[in-house]
Amino acid sequence: MSTQLLLIQSLNGLQFGVLLFLVAAGLTLVFGVMDFINLAHGVQYMLGAYLGASLAAATGSFWLALVLALPATLLAGLALEWLVFRHLYGRDHLAQVLATFGVILSLNQLVRMVWGSAPLQMPTPALLEGSIPLMPGLNYPLYRAAILVAGLATAGLLWLVVERTRLGALVRAGATNAPMVAALGVDIHRLFMLVFGCGAMLAGFAGVMAAPILSVDPGMGDTVLILAFVVIVIGGIGSVRGAFIAALLVGLIETLGRSLMPDVMRLVLAPSPARQTGAALASMLVYVAMAGILAWRPRGLFPVRAG
Repeated sequence: MSTQLLLIQSLNGLQFGVLLFLVAAGLTLVFGVMDFINLAHGVQYMLGAYLGASLAAATGSFWLALVLALPATLLAGLALEWLVFRHLYGRDHLAQVLATFGVILSLNQLVRMVWGSAPLQMPTPALLEGSIPLMPGLNYPLYRAAILVAGLATAGLLWLVVERTRLGALVRAGATNAPMVAALGVDIHRLFMLVFGCGAMLAGFAGVMAAPILSVDPGMGDTVLILAFVVIVIGGIGSVRGAFIAALLVGLIETLGRSLMPDVMRLVLAPSPARQTGAALASMLVYVAMAGILAWRPRGLFPVRAG
């Protein structure tokens, strides 16, 4: 692999990593604060992409679609929390997994009923078309660079909220010892609702930003959900900092692995089997990395301290 291609794929990996972080941040807070396994979190990512594509087609503006899709995904997340999830908080994890898996199946079918099974396309905003020069003869798509910048800015804002505000202190305290926070007079149910809604909105934001570069189709959140769970396990459940670092790591491993493994396999195999073997091994790399990290640090890279 040439140096130029390696640079491009590294940037693609970081861009994919920040999208994963936007999904995983809400998931790790919900899991850490509420001890709630929400398999349906990827649905919020899918809804964000569908709402963004539909609103962009209706209004003719990517930016207006983005502004409208964020509160819409927030309301959808709050509606799911009120209708379904709050009734599962006292249940065991198996009940939560089964119920939220049912939500996935139901909402995937609902999306097919509303939008159909054919993939939707969302145009890149005119302001972010074109590319930026990285070095002589090498350009990078401006929109992908914008996703990277927007993801990093969102991560910084989320860090400030979690680490430097009273609300963030309550969230961190809830992730450490929710019963104690409730005993101190905090409305823990309202805190849970706020965390859930913000997590849904972050996932929806990721969906809207990903829509112009990915195919918007039913079930698109399932793969992202699996990788988001890998992220929060590697980073440490309930840790936003851990989710950010782990998301970048997973994004790089996933992207570079798919680019490099076929070339590595060509050193020992013929081109055709090298391609097949390399693709198969690349799909395993993230999970091998997760197993190795957990063998070294069983609670993840940045575990939340138990209180």
